[in-house]
Amino acid sequence: MRSCLNLATALVAASLHAAEPVYEHGISFFHELKYPANFSHFDFISPDAPKGGVLIRSTQTDFNTLSLITDVGATAPGVVWTYDTLVSYRSEEMSSFYGALADGLGVADDKRTLFIRLHPEARWHDGVPITARDVKFTVELIQSSIRFRGYFSWVQSTEILSEREIAFRLHSELTISNVFPLSWFPIMPAHYWEGRDPTRASLEPPLGSGPYRVAEVRQGRYVRYERVPGYWGRDIAVNKGRFNFDQVRYDVYRDATVAREALRKGLFDAWLERDDRYWATGYDIPARDKGWLVMDYLDHREEIGINRVIALNNRRERFKDPRVREALTLAVDFEWENRVLRFDLLDRALSNFAGAPSLEARGLPGEGELALLAPYREQLPKRLFTEAFEFPRSTGIGRNRESLERARALLAESGWRTKDGVLVNDAGEPFEIEFLSVDGADQRTVLPYLGVLKPLGITGRIRLVEAAQFVHLRQEFDYDAIITQNDILAPPIVFLASFFHSQSASEGQSFNASGIADPVVDALIAKAVKVTTLEEMATVCRALDRVLLWGFYQIPLDAIAPFRLVYWDKFGRPEREDLAVYKSPFPDGWWYDGTKAARIEISK
Repeated sequence: MRSCLNLATALVAASLHAAEPVYEHGISFFHELKYPANFSHFDFISPDAPKGGVLIRSTQTDFNTLSLITDVGATAPGVVWTYDTLVSYRSEEMSSFYGALADGLGVADDKRTLFIRLHPEARWHDGVPITARDVKFTVELIQSSIRFRGYFSWVQSTEILSEREIAFRLHSELTISNVFPLSWFPIMPAHYWEGRDPTRASLEPPLGSGPYRVAEVRQGRYVRYERVPGYWGRDIAVNKGRFNFDQVRYDVYRDATVAREALRKGLFDAWLERDDRYWATGYDIPARDKGWLVMDYLDHREEIGINRVIALNNRRERFKDPRVREALTLAVDFEWENRVLRFDLLDRALSNFAGAPSLEARGLPGEGELALLAPYREQLPKRLFTEAFEFPRSTGIGRNRESLERARALLAESGWRTKDGVLVNDAGEPFEIEFLSVDGADQRTVLPYLGVLKPLGITGRIRLVEAAQFVHLRQEFDYDAIITQNDILAPPIVFLASFFHSQSASEGQSFNASGIADPVVDALIAKAVKVTTLEEMATVCRALDRVLLWGFYQIPLDAIAPFRLVYWDKFGRPEREDLAVYKSPFPDGWWYDGTKAARIEISK
């Protein structure tokens, strides 16, 4: 059955006026569900993985609460494992979800009601059954949250049908964007939170329903979780072979350098390495030569797009002229930075959807794109229809003089002139650009870039602030430019509005750091959220990508890459974990291997 949603065999119609909704085990958009109703486990998981052992990880989050939905404070890592979500998070399939806490999902004929039936065995850790009342309580709690309310803004109302059944009445037709939050936000116990404030920062272990519970917590030091032996969902299909460690602990290391040294000494087990320098040279130690310390890549295609982007604040007058933004883009010498500072480990992000070739704007617009863009031809640059977009490339050695000359000419066209070595406008005001940063590592990118801008007469500097001040200035849009991430979940239509829509340009907590406010972009996003096939999604994303690139609203640097994991080799891994291309089964699908651990000699 195909209509405004690709419902496959899993997204079945259930009339609003029917006596009983019709439920299925999963829900899929754009493609068929891989697994049938009676499947026993995911193929990328080892269903007979042994239980036992301890996993110790590190965190740089100086947490002060175990609450998941507090509007202030930092939540301890791992708390999500103490709860269950309604549906599982996809790992093999781009747009499929299977019931977890929910054992049935149904959709009304008009696609404006989502029915959910809870698993009959679902229990809180205190033995109380999980009911529709808990679901209603959680959704309404999140809707009242300043920080998270947008995730359930699509729910107009919730109606309890029975102890195990609830209906979500929607503002509009159901889309994949609506289902994603069901796999993120855990259901919370209404009976436990009566008389308590779930948004208040607290280190009191809350009541959960998931595979783990909080065993011990010390603020600023660590949080330790223990596996729940009688966990109700241990053997359901989406959990079979997962959550295998008896204990999981997160130790706080606020400084990354200290954390790396602790890892090398064996004080914790695994580290996601984000610094190119240390990935290239930081682990040349005997333990690696002996095969005890392993460096590996984890495929993680759930995120596509740009790992680092220079977000120019388009809300400020000096960046409103696209010729100025193009000039600043031309001044970036990515090849030099990659060679000198990044060990040639990075790939340039050539698209806002880097990592998803079918969504990237390459060459000239095709027939489908032209049909989408034709109504806006007068609002778009002529080059968009006649030239393939390309970023300047250099040899990585010396100055990229050709690009700098083009940049100088564009600045002159836009009314900026060099006077005594300083770029000024007609009012004699100098062109200045200040980068706001909370991470000292940004200086490795910003300072060389400012050095390139200096011959153009542009004065630049970096303003390094502490985290709270950065958040405040970011929310107030009080910056010229920042380096940020534009990593978008696949399929990207889920978050397009948060990154690129004009409405998000005025929202301090959105991902639209550049302040993109383009009516053509808005129109294309409106079309994107209504697509019903992969082909339609690819066409509209390519058109949108093209408009964004030719608008020069931001400057893409490197593309999203696989996670780089450094770990002590004392774990078992699923034989077919390569199937999980959207989300790696680390750590919930790994397990402790005592034989491997015994061969490792760690000097204390």
